Amino acid sequence: MAINWKTYPARGVYDTLLAAPGEVRPVASGLCAYLASLSEKEVRDRRAAADLAIRNLGITFTVYSEEGGSIDRAWPFDIIPRVIARGEWARIERGLRQRVEALNLFIDDIYHDQRIVKDKVFPAELLADSKNFRPQCVGATPAHGIWAHVCGSDLVRDRDGTMYVLEDNLRVPSGVSYMLENRLVMKRVFPELFENTTILPVDDYPSQLFDCLSSLSPRRGRRPEVAVLTPGIHNSAYFEHAYLAQQMGAELCLGTDLVVGEDDCVYKKAITGLERVDVIYRRIDDLFLDPEAFNPDSVIGVKGLFRAWRNGKVGLANAPGAGVADDKVVYAFVPAMIRYYLDEDAILPNVPTYKCVDRKEREYVLANLDKLVVKPANESGGYGMLIGPQAGSAELEAFARHIRHDPRNYIAQPMITLSTAPTLVDDHVEPRHVDLRPFVLSSKATYVTTGGLTRVALRKGSTVVNSSQGGGSKDTWIVDHEAG
Repeated sequence: MAINWKTYPARGVYDTLLAAPGEVRPVASGLCAYLASLSEKEVRDRRAAADLAIRNLGITFTVYSEEGGSIDRAWPFDIIPRVIARGEWARIERGLRQRVEALNLFIDDIYHDQRIVKDKVFPAELLADSKNFRPQCVGATPAHGIWAHVCGSDLVRDRDGTMYVLEDNLRVPSGVSYMLENRLVMKRVFPELFENTTILPVDDYPSQLFDCLSSLSPRRGRRPEVAVLTPGIHNSAYFEHAYLAQQMGAELCLGTDLVVGEDDCVYKKAITGLERVDVIYRRIDDLFLDPEAFNPDSVIGVKGLFRAWRNGKVGLANAPGAGVADDKVVYAFVPAMIRYYLDEDAILPNVPTYKCVDRKEREYVLANLDKLVVKPANESGGYGMLIGPQAGSAELEAFARHIRHDPRNYIAQPMITLSTAPTLVDDHVEPRHVDLRPFVLSSKATYVTTGGLTRVALRKGSTVVNSSQGGGSKDTWIVDHEAG
């Protein structure tokens, strides 16, 4: 047999499918029994079928070379899914809804009365030094009071199985298209498993996204014209931009395809003339969105777009300025935000976090750099961070200098040993570290994906799950089974 769960080394770290070697978690019993029944050839054939489906569907991601060029690569995918019981997922979903509600209240407060600052729950100096606070947004009121319409929060389990929120992505979170395509590939490769197992669906996401965007339209009583604004084919997430536009029946537009008229409405250039656009799902960072309002050198944005949004002539998701809460230092205050705005305790805890801007916490971090993970406030993709236990003395000294020079820009956390999931390696399975990115849509109503994008560190011993640095992904199954 190709897969022998008795020899699978599930020891010392929480594993998503096995509690110990040969001891399958009840929620995964059917899946593991089925996989163990496959011959080595059948496993190889299923993996080859998945690779072929990925190539035929054109599922790619873009990586950038040191020379400045870009390369499209086939999406790295493992055919053994991650499984979570529906009962456990219900709690995670409640925690995500709670968190996103508090974050949206925080953003709206920051651009209006700043009660949370006046009440000394959130330090004024952090706001003053925020790279993502947009003074242009002060006083703006987006539809429904929602700023972050699409949020991707990264979840991790520690070695004991505790689920934490690692960070919140509120600017232009990516990855949901891969969640959808992973499910499509799995249905092609293992159709029999979907016939015999109650796996909650994810394929309603494009329609849910369209409904969320539609609620932002300034023109009521008619089907809105929705556009996806992309920086272009060289962007690392271009596959997703094109995929979501196609799935929603929306227009995929470059900045040069759009123009703001004298009436402050946004129009798409068409052969027959100008056609009004009601809502834009923008996949461009704030600073490049509109050269009139932000970076005047931007050539990928739309001149006057911010003005059109402020004047209520077009809906924008996510709203400009939402990134003020997409900051790893601000992240440390989310449990306090939940208590402040909702009068509740956080359902999903943060990873314990040290703020280097605080003198006492900074001293602790500097004294324990070799034991901690240090992250810059606004980087993503695993870049610019220090993994203390794996760093040499020169790197530790360099980071100590960075922290002393700009303490506002760094936070530190204990080294989290991420949970693992069985992953196919050659002709057998081995544990690989994973995280999870569910997606939350917020408008008049809130929608949480049933599961999300499970990212997996394909390199043995690695905890870096980003595809640009050797990571891959798995399908995530929420199954109708009581947690055991």
